[in-house]
Amino acid sequence: MTRMITTATLTAAFLCTTALSCLAQDAIPLDQATLSGDEVIDTPAGTIELQDSYFDEDASQRLFDAMDLQRAAQAYIWSTPLVSTTTWRDSQGAAYGTDEPGAFAVLESLKEKRGIVTANLTTPYIFNFTDLSDGPIQIDYPAGQTAGGVLDMWMRPVFDLGLTGPDKGEGATYIVVGPEDDPTQYQADGIYVYQSATNNVLVGIRIIDPDPAYYDTYVSQYKMGPVGSTTTSTFVNGKDVEWSATSPRGLAYWQKLAGIVNEEPVREIDKPWMAMLAPLGIVKGEEFAPDERQQKILIEGAALGELMTRNLQVNPRYTDVWWEGTSWYKSFDFTVEQETDTMQQIDERATWFYEAVASTKGMVNPQPGEGQVYMTSKRDQNGDMLRADRNYKLHVPADVPVGQFWSVTLYSEETRRPYDNGGTEIADVTKGSRTESLQVNEDGSVDLFFGPDAPAGMESNHFKTVGDDGWFIYFRLYAPLEPFFDKSFTLDDFQLVE
Repeated sequence: MTRMITTATLTAAFLCTTALSCLAQDAIPLDQATLSGDEVIDTPAGTIELQDSYFDEDASQRLFDAMDLQRAAQAYIWSTPLVSTTTWRDSQGAAYGTDEPGAFAVLESLKEKRGIVTANLTTPYIFNFTDLSDGPIQIDYPAGQTAGGVLDMWMRPVFDLGLTGPDKGEGATYIVVGPEDDPTQYQADGIYVYQSATNNVLVGIRIIDPDPAYYDTYVSQYKMGPVGSTTTSTFVNGKDVEWSATSPRGLAYWQKLAGIVNEEPVREIDKPWMAMLAPLGIVKGEEFAPDERQQKILIEGAALGELMTRNLQVNPRYTDVWWEGTSWYKSFDFTVEQETDTMQQIDERATWFYEAVASTKGMVNPQPGEGQVYMTSKRDQNGDMLRADRNYKLHVPADVPVGQFWSVTLYSEETRRPYDNGGTEIADVTKGSRTESLQVNEDGSVDLFFGPDAPAGMESNHFKTVGDDGWFIYFRLYAPLEPFFDKSFTLDDFQLVE
């Protein structure tokens, strides 16, 4: 009997090397917990022991840590568009000197455009960031084939410019006021007045006119400045420098968020998120100085939040594919305002703004013959994720239904910026109906190839992928026509080439 007791005791001592491990043996699953009396519960925060319905300080701290990690991960998803825009503003200003009032960055070369998240490589880009806390601005906008808009820091369009704007490509005068200004005092005949929800705004333009000479006309006629005293703006071009607008990771992500929170008024809809951020050290009007515990949670929360956001980007569970039986999704499954009568579209907008930047009415709500459509897929015909070490073919049917042009651009999943495959020319990562070297089949269709190896004789139709840098594409339709909307035009999935 003594030997049996001794053996049992030794066995128990071997299994229960700590008090917590002994408790864990008796713990019940969380979904069976009563949260009353004496109880040991298995939770994601570890084993929690209740004695007379209470727990000790160690358990309390572990619950706070789990609570704050959850808040950080969800705050990452919520803040994705805001941090992305702030990163873009700061990085572009440092690279191009466009942190000065009225200065626009003109991005034309591959190196310049490779800084922008999912940049369009077919048309010139012109970007400016302006702070309305210094007063409203007036834009004297020229006529012509352009597409763009003024966006707030949540990447919501304040209004469109050009073909999809109120001027319809005919040119107009606009006044933009800040969130705490009174727009009514600027109203006058022939002037469009809009109010931004944020102090900082982005002015973004794409030149659609295929005539290279139109650019000179545009920049000579575009004027912007304080109300009543507009002047010709400064356009910074030819820099050809590498830069990155991809949001940072780790603590740097939260530093960006804390900084812009202190620059902007808190919208009514975002007040609950301010409560979520406060225990993490991000408080409106206060310096961001997280302690060691907060830093650890913020770093882990950013990593977990990005994984969750990437999962939404790849598997958007709130929507369906555009063409049944394929893996193609139409981007923008949210409203221009990023909210409905009953909800803020946090997951929907995070999908787009993790993967891309900017939204205008012409992008969110394209109409037949107006705006732009962005189609994307991350899987092949078998439903498997696209890989950088495998070769694929994409068949583009003849007569793509566009009033302007179509293009295909290759992006890195790691950075979401144009893919860096060692190429130095725009044609190395984007091709389309305006690509002179594109080989077209006899029936007018086009076969595009992706992967490490180009088929013999099809090099001009090939997009090279490298190493383990995962990739995806945007198939853009500019001024999409009715066959896209009624789905009589379709794209097949990527075909794996053995």
